[in-house]
Amino acid sequence: MIQPVAALIGALAGAIAGSFLGTLILRWPDGRSVIRGRSACDGCGRTLGARDLVPLLSAMIQRGHCRRCGARIAPLHGRMEAGCAIIGALAIGGVPDVGGMAWALLGWLLLTLALLDWRHFWLPDALTLPLAFLGFTAGMWATDVGMPDRIIGAAAGYGALLAIALGYKVLRAREGLGMGDAKLLGALGAWFGWQTLPFLLLIASLLGLVVMLVTGGARQRTARVPLGTFLALAVLPAWIIVLRLF
Repeated sequence: MIQPVAALIGALAGAIAGSFLGTLILRWPDGRSVIRGRSACDGCGRTLGARDLVPLLSAMIQRGHCRRCGARIAPLHGRMEAGCAIIGALAIGGVPDVGGMAWALLGWLLLTLALLDWRHFWLPDALTLPLAFLGFTAGMWATDVGMPDRIIGAAAGYGALLAIALGYKVLRAREGLGMGDAKLLGALGAWFGWQTLPFLLLIASLLGLVVMLVTGGARQRTARVPLGTFLALAVLPAWIIVLRLF
């Protein structure tokens, strides 16, 4: 059962987190600082005030455009705020304790990583490594997995994709799999244990295949696949399968 008050708190926290994470996704790959400097309109350069930065509400009131010049505000801001608000409401509303907070953090980080990989084929260490750390710490309140299984999961997840990446490079003399994917799978192993890894890889591979077929990428020999995006999407179904089996 979702507890309304806890869900509201989770939604508010998620909207605030989404505002920051949306800015991170837009600025970080371009080398722009996320922390330094005040937010400004990309069209006219006007510094945004407090009423322009209220998560979700400001975008709706201004209909997604700057109040001065009318330039369109990047839709990603509102989508991240809404997505993180939903994640926070479900996680904290469904589990109103430390475990719910852990699930919310996991969801917010995975959403950010999924979008960064989809847009830029980039899974930065500054996000994947903290995600692994949280798996060994906060994850203890979220998933009922023993520490030995977490350690094995982290090592096996990272090691499996590392071996594939190195093997591909030796055989084809070029990069075929980024180390960010290996680190992400290792981080997920720290959250969910080694038992979940085969299902994560299977579901992520199937999702990737379907998307590549639909978008036509499967017909291109050099098409790049954002595996991290599909690993993030595969987390919940893989965890549900493991719960049912074990």
